[in-house]
Amino acid sequence: MPDTLPFMPFALPEIGDAEIAEVVDTLRSGWVTTGPKAKRFEDDFSAFLGDASLHCMAVNSATAGLHLALEALGIGPGDEVITTTHTFTATAEVVRYLGADVVLVDIDPATLCIDPALVEAAVTPRTKAIMPVHYGGLAADMPALLDIAKRHGLKVVEDAAHALPTTSGGALVGTLGSDATVFSFYANKTITTGEGGMVVTRDADLAKRIRTMRLHGMNRDAFDRFTAKVPSWYYEIVAPGFKYNLTDIAAAMGIHQLKRARAFHARRAAIAHAYHAAFAELPLIVPPDAPAGELHAWHLYPLRLTDAAGIDRDALIEQLFAAGIGCSVHYIPLHLQPYWRDRYALRAESFPHSQRAFERMLSLPIYTRMTDADVQRVVAAVRRALG
Repeated sequence: MPDTLPFMPFALPEIGDAEIAEVVDTLRSGWVTTGPKAKRFEDDFSAFLGDASLHCMAVNSATAGLHLALEALGIGPGDEVITTTHTFTATAEVVRYLGADVVLVDIDPATLCIDPALVEAAVTPRTKAIMPVHYGGLAADMPALLDIAKRHGLKVVEDAAHALPTTSGGALVGTLGSDATVFSFYANKTITTGEGGMVVTRDADLAKRIRTMRLHGMNRDAFDRFTAKVPSWYYEIVAPGFKYNLTDIAAAMGIHQLKRARAFHARRAAIAHAYHAAFAELPLIVPPDAPAGELHAWHLYPLRLTDAAGIDRDALIEQLFAAGIGCSVHYIPLHLQPYWRDRYALRAESFPHSQRAFERMLSLPIYTRMTDADVQRVVAAVRRALG
């Protein structure tokens, strides 16, 4: 296949006429910050999850959502929060925002998700919460993690940035037994608002605190104050909050992206299974599918090279880029990042599964705008690189 084809990026969002029209309507309405469309997006998200008891709160990023959830749970100085080293720094940095300490543990080498046995071994009297990551769109072992949390009296906040729509035990992530779940709508996620996120909880008190803290600790939001029929100028600051609200412009996109989430998922799954079939006989470890009856969101498609590959990860990435195909690595583990490594005196040998995966992995393009020809172009380039 000629290398003169246009460069294929690692990820591209799929934005349609409905999203564009809704954004234009928002701009013409005059209400561009958090208002009626953000509320509509929250209500639609609750309906998508299929549980009327859920409180869904739109925020300007999943990072903000994780911060708000931990703050509302009372995490603070002297506390410890256990999470995986194999994640983006946002998962861990929010713990440090609150003055608490991060305890990093290794992954299950089969799933690349946090290893529950290592979580349990890491629990100390200072441990207050567990933050599992549903890596790539595959659910972490939530029954085991929730059992650990129950036995040790710990809170659970799910980093579900990759996990729409992922299931565990036949239930959508977001409806499980955790204290809070946080989704991402960043540009490369399974649905997008450009930047944005959603915090989901069943706990009414937790939801009240999150709503207050996402907008300066104010007890009334702007939409409430400026649309009320009674005098609406008065408000009170009840806590030193943050500026984490999602705008109506972003929510306008989310309303229609959410309507397409099932179709988006079907296309991602089809691409993943085409890759599975194409790479079955090659010296590669393909990402695991979800267990029977469950859904994998397929946010990522991370390949791992075996010892028989005859090429290292960096050389493979270089060859794919030379063929005009973008790819990435998910992730450079936190134990290798200077801040986390130095603060907690972390060593690679303490995280052998994450370290080995990192050294051999790359993520291939997997997004809904890819055509079947695009998929075959990726397959052909990988095959050429492997000889």
